[in-house]
Amino acid sequence: MKLGLIGKGIANSSSPDLHARLGSLAGIDVSYDLFDVDARPIASLEDKVRALIDEGYRGVNVTYPFKEQALALADDISVGARRVGATNTLVFEGGRIIADNTDFSGFMSGYRATLGERPPGRVLLVGTGGVGKAAAFAVAELGATDVRLADLDAARAEALASELRHAGFTAQAVDAATLGEQAAQCDGLINCTPIGHEKSPGCPLDPSVLRPDHWIFDAVYVPAVTEFVAAARQAGAGVMSGVSLFVFQGVDAFKRFCEDEHQRAAADEQAASLFAHYRRELLKENL
Repeated sequence: MKLGLIGKGIANSSSPDLHARLGSLAGIDVSYDLFDVDARPIASLEDKVRALIDEGYRGVNVTYPFKEQALALADDISVGARRVGATNTLVFEGGRIIADNTDFSGFMSGYRATLGERPPGRVLLVGTGGVGKAAAFAVAELGATDVRLADLDAARAEALASELRHAGFTAQAVDAATLGEQAAQCDGLINCTPIGHEKSPGCPLDPSVLRPDHWIFDAVYVPAVTEFVAAARQAGAGVMSGVSLFVFQGVDAFKRFCEDEHQRAAADEQAASLFAHYRRELLKENL
């Protein structure tokens, strides 16, 4: 099964390893190629996708900056991709392109795997870009009673709040200057900004706002133990790390690439063991 990832700055992606492991566990011979536009520019996303279809690829994952463009190429769009308005997974089947958003479904799977049946409650989400949008819809779908959105681009936060309300959820944009006050009123705290990445060190929220009754999610997983994750653990809060999203969005994408139910079931059964593997590999002794 020929798979790949199209994006910018993806040379160090762990996706090839994840999908190779899934293929081995499901009994499928898998190749997973990286198409990094930094290394080899493309004329257009559509031209690249059509070329890969002609070359016999089963599907591709899509990441920054192509997630919204990719949705326009699809003949069939999943509920998650339609809600988020972006796709990270394209499946080529029967001459058609099927789009899904496994950041959306993977967030929900990762949440349940790490936080169980805990109600999300009121949630503050910082950073309303691509992964932030997927996380916002996912946490709303999980039953968040109020999703509060903060972004340095206030118009973007308000636009997402409007989309969530249109979908029937309770949401509001909040002033990024009031994060401490907002966090004090919320149960869940989500970071979907680059703050905390090894290239953008720091903590998206003042650690002093964290409480034992909070739960947090940090989309950043390089390093796996970010300042936000470390501070949350120190405070005794529940933690869903970026490793969860990485693994579960990958498992969900792989299941979409599989061609029969037996393969999908085999991949699904390995999600927990893969999560444990990447926790060991990425979090090491800090987990």
